[in-house]
Amino acid sequence: MLQVTATEFKKNLGKYLALINKEEIIVTRNGIPVAQVTPPKDKSLVQKLIGIIPDDDYTMEDARRERLKKHESSD
Repeated sequence: MLQVTATEFKKNLGKYLALINKEEIIVTRNGIPVAQVTPPKDKSLVQKLIGIIPDDDYTMEDARRERLKKHESSD
């Protein structure tokens, strides 16, 4: 079982998503566990998502712009 801070988890999400199939991850905030991330029971669902989840170069700002663009075009 791996224990990481919420900040570390957020900064390196891709890294921890790759590790999740090997071990559970406990996310802490101020030293207190706030979440437990475990591998999915149905791994076929995860396999369907491969290629959909952006790579490490995709930033939160990119995601924000993409969401805003979707809402602008629907008006």
